[in-house]
Amino acid sequence: MSIVKVIEVIASSTESFDDATRNALAEASKSVKNIESVYVKEMHANVINNKIASYAVNAKISFKKES
Repeated sequence: MSIVKVIEVIASSTESFDDATRNALAEASKSVKNIESVYVKEMHANVINNKIASYAVNAKISFKKES
């Protein structure tokens, strides 16, 4: 029987939501092995002077637990 665990992370980018998601995955992969999926739960953007200054995602990352 395999077990799948889920962690929740928040990541940001000045480029895009896609880049913020890639940053979340890159950071999680430094300490987590066997990542299987990323689910973007929420997205938001910070605005300065009527322009988007940064993009952020709240993502759930699932991975198989090693036996």
